[in-house]
Amino acid sequence: MEEVRVRIAPSPSGNLHIGTARTALFNYLFAKKNNGKFILRIEDTDAERTSQEYIDNIFDSLKALGLNWDEGPDVGGPYGPYTQSKRFDIYPKYIQKLLDAGYAYECFCTPEELEAEKAEAHANKKPYVYSRKCVNLTEEEKEKLRAEGRKPAIRFNVQKAQHAFHDSSILTFDDIVKGHLHMDTSLIGDFVIQKSNGAPTYNFAVVIDDMLMKISHVIRGEDHISNTYKQILIYEALGAEVPKFGHLGMILAPDRSKLSKRHGATAVSDFVKEGYLTEALINFVALLGWSPSDGQEIKTVDEIAKDFRINEISSSNSIFEYDKLKWMNSHYIKMLPFDELKKRLMPYLEKYDLSELTPQQFDKMIEITREPLVLLSDITDAVEYFFGEDVHYDKKGEDTVNTEVSQNVLKDFVPKAESWEWTDENLHQKLEQFRADWKEKGVKPKVTMWAIRAAVTGRTCGADMVGILDVIGKDKTLRRAKKAIK
Repeated sequence: MEEVRVRIAPSPSGNLHIGTARTALFNYLFAKKNNGKFILRIEDTDAERTSQEYIDNIFDSLKALGLNWDEGPDVGGPYGPYTQSKRFDIYPKYIQKLLDAGYAYECFCTPEELEAEKAEAHANKKPYVYSRKCVNLTEEEKEKLRAEGRKPAIRFNVQKAQHAFHDSSILTFDDIVKGHLHMDTSLIGDFVIQKSNGAPTYNFAVVIDDMLMKISHVIRGEDHISNTYKQILIYEALGAEVPKFGHLGMILAPDRSKLSKRHGATAVSDFVKEGYLTEALINFVALLGWSPSDGQEIKTVDEIAKDFRINEISSSNSIFEYDKLKWMNSHYIKMLPFDELKKRLMPYLEKYDLSELTPQQFDKMIEITREPLVLLSDITDAVEYFFGEDVHYDKKGEDTVNTEVSQNVLKDFVPKAESWEWTDENLHQKLEQFRADWKEKGVKPKVTMWAIRAAVTGRTCGADMVGILDVIGKDKTLRRAKKAIK
């Protein structure tokens, strides 16, 4: 049985998109399930769009998700490292092989001539297919064109390759996700495999790279299906073994349009910055088009890998439900050990002077505010009232503290609280008694607590009130309550 070798080959023209992350994950899972190799290759041939910042983002995002590659830029191996721009000396040999066999030819057409062909096809309301005007140029004609200063591109001879390896113009292949697929290759036209500047095009370079890296399965988005037909023909013309292909449905936004930034985060690093845990993100992404056999959705990557069955991936598009991701993220936050949670929350607390709190107070603050966290970044707003001297009221808090009932409650609270012993147990007992006293006066306990909470935190809801008072401390609590009294 052949070794399973799969790859993820992102183009560093932007941060790692969540769709590319899912493709990487399904490749990773398939490799782990079959004791194979997961390979990373950076396809950076488009120099104008390539950035080292984006390359670093791809590395960092994959590592953060736990998708560590077996071969690639910082892992040694017989085929690494893989950066396409550093492999340009490899491709000419295979271009020449195709030229010698007649499966490729020099094309001297200028951009203006090609544009004229396209315009004519458009005017006749026909799909554009290259005219093949250069396929039978004589050596004398080629030399004359070179003398004019023209540098040829290299085109692949689709017609010759199709006739050599197939009985008709229909090219078929069995997709491991979508099943039987076919296309009439007469609609493709002879495509460029090497530009006039000597650079290989995507469809050629990717075949050579996959062939040399012995990639056994190419698992990628369905937007590549049209490329697959071209690539199969190149494999066959080179006498190389054609890998098995699997094309994944697209990820759509909740409104079923293309997922974009207007819907929310789309890059892995954006999700992490917003406060999503990578464990939750990778778990959620695994369920976009695939379901665990036991119906249990919360799983680690290793658990998913053991259960993964590529033939059960849905061929349909998947909906990216942000609400479900948030639910899953909140679940993972609750599962974090306390010390790990503290560590992960620190980047979202940088705006505060943490020296205002003792280590014990800090731990208590995290303890009483962690329960409702959906995103790690929620902590920034959740703990605002623990810091500084002044209270920042929200609209409801301001309205509440200014009512006649609240004012009367606070006027009673301040002198009584001044004599309280400021410990958890004592505060609990004293507040219970305080609520009971005001209940006898006809004020509901929650209204009594709203008054104190609004004065001390500027809000009418939040963490446990005893815990809040304990962390804020007696002096600051009383100062805030006194300041709230008009």
